[in-house]
Amino acid sequence: MRVDVMKHYGLTVPLNQAGYYETSHNQQLMSDIRGAILDGRLVALSGVIGIGKTVMLERIRQALEEEKHVIVSQSFAIDKRAIKLSTLVTALFYDLSGDKQMRVPTDIETRDRQLHELIKKRKRPVALFIDEAHDLNTYTLTSLKRLIELARSGGGGGRLSVVLAGHPKLRNDLRRPTMEEIGHRTTLFSLDGITGSQREYIYWLLETCTEGQVEAESILSEDAIYLLSSKLRTPLQIEDYLTQALTAGYQTGERPVSVEIVNTVLTRHSDDIEATLTRNGYRIKDLAEQFDVKPAEIRALFTQTLDPVRTSELREKMLKAGLPI
Repeated sequence: MRVDVMKHYGLTVPLNQAGYYETSHNQQLMSDIRGAILDGRLVALSGVIGIGKTVMLERIRQALEEEKHVIVSQSFAIDKRAIKLSTLVTALFYDLSGDKQMRVPTDIETRDRQLHELIKKRKRPVALFIDEAHDLNTYTLTSLKRLIELARSGGGGGRLSVVLAGHPKLRNDLRRPTMEEIGHRTTLFSLDGITGSQREYIYWLLETCTEGQVEAESILSEDAIYLLSSKLRTPLQIEDYLTQALTAGYQTGERPVSVEIVNTVLTRHSDDIEATLTRNGYRIKDLAEQFDVKPAEIRALFTQTLDPVRTSELREKMLKAGLPI
């Protein structure tokens, strides 16, 4: 956010640096996820883009590390589509051994035996965290079950949990019949974030970013606050469109920002089928692969140029698969 805009409205902290807003839903969800981790489970947390999955994952990791009841491991590999089981095993070797220069055995039998011994030797549950897990390929997802079984095998009390976080596509993928081997063994959690508390979040955001020195209604009219809270769902959306509204208000010298300015900004807020599916983790390539169609058909569906009969067929398939259209 521009400094002159912040000064005009009395903000001392940029909106995207306000910190973490915790609802009772988030508190309960964190508790439930931590319980599942201690049980040695495959855990999946899903939520739309900008809902706060990564932040929640980081808070859970930090809490576990501070309590020292669980050894935390994390895969830092960026290209999740290219990740194989060997990548995740390497992450576990690094974090369990504490030696970042170690050489992971290339022979699979030797590698897996040494990993099993490492897990047993640490004598504490291990939790492997994987963010952006909606991009993991099917083979890697199904291999996670065998990774957990490896920790348990041969006695010794080894316990490994794998914690996945991703867009709703991850949850839907795990529920597909072809994923039954792993899906039925996964504890699924959905993050609703600030859903139902958007208005409270806006007030908290403005209070935090003005250090409590400026009334929210002197920055935004009550009608403008209501409109933002009724149209937007995630912290990321609210921060983005509120920034746009304040910038537009500053340019016209308006304070508080009126509902008319907010409405003008929100007209650029896209809720068409492509934006909705992208927000849930579905790109054209993903949709083409899942529904065995050509990418050109998906593009035509998005631009409303696809044959009506074919459009109806594809929409029916998407709805049956649980896609939010």
